[in-house]
Amino acid sequence: MKRIYDWDARFQERNYTAADLRALKGVRKLTQTTANSEEEAAAAWDAGLDLIMGNAANTAAARAGAPAMFFTAAVPLPDNPTEKHVLKAAFKAMKDGADSVYTARGPHIVEMLALEEIPVMCHLGLVPRRSTWKGGLRAIGKTGVEALELWQSFRDMENAGAFSVEAEVICDRVMAEISRRTTLVTSSLGSGSGGDIIYLFQNDICGEQPESPRHARAFGNIHAMQEKIKAERRAALSAFKVAAIDGSYPASGEIAGLPDDEFEAFLNGLENG
Repeated sequence: MKRIYDWDARFQERNYTAADLRALKGVRKLTQTTANSEEEAAAAWDAGLDLIMGNAANTAAARAGAPAMFFTAAVPLPDNPTEKHVLKAAFKAMKDGADSVYTARGPHIVEMLALEEIPVMCHLGLVPRRSTWKGGLRAIGKTGVEALELWQSFRDMENAGAFSVEAEVICDRVMAEISRRTTLVTSSLGSGSGGDIIYLFQNDICGEQPESPRHARAFGNIHAMQEKIKAERRAALSAFKVAAIDGSYPASGEIAGLPDDEFEAFLNGLENG
């Protein structure tokens, strides 16, 4: 554990610092998942994962669930349209306990945050919200020209001051070559094992939806459990209705009674009132 001083002027402990992540680049693989609630963060910590990432608005909850875990706060693109919005959201997240800030915006936004000495994670490869420019949701770097353009984007983000990158759905061999050459700590989301960090959304890992994206693998089946809970809820409600109508609920053990003499006194009081 490393002792740090956070942006809210508090002494804290962390499993990693930004400097640690840089030092581990190319040395040891790390794991990362999402955490947007106290429970999700606690689960990631208890499972022994290294890093978590979530919406900046959920920073306090994630920090409560995993007080010592390196947390990257994502500043949502559509909710923070101006530089002022981004900077305000980033500072709030850091005050709430974030260790770095993620943005899917361009080098100008990365540079703005980096100038404030905020550790910035950028996003390269497939950026889903901008997939229209790539012809839809697809792997990036499938031609030599596109792979070289991607490499230039990595260099641009380096120059802007980013320290890490979410590298999404990049062809695996391209990802491996770029990761060896870039100073950015690469978090591979569907980009093969050549990144410094292997990253997968927690809902994909835990199997919380009927189907996962091609790059993901479900290691659990929470969806099936949730479907059983839905069925059990409806069965219980239906059984309640039946019992309420046929008089079997409430039963004698589920009601509060009173002695006969007290009930008679009550009735007499009603009659004589």
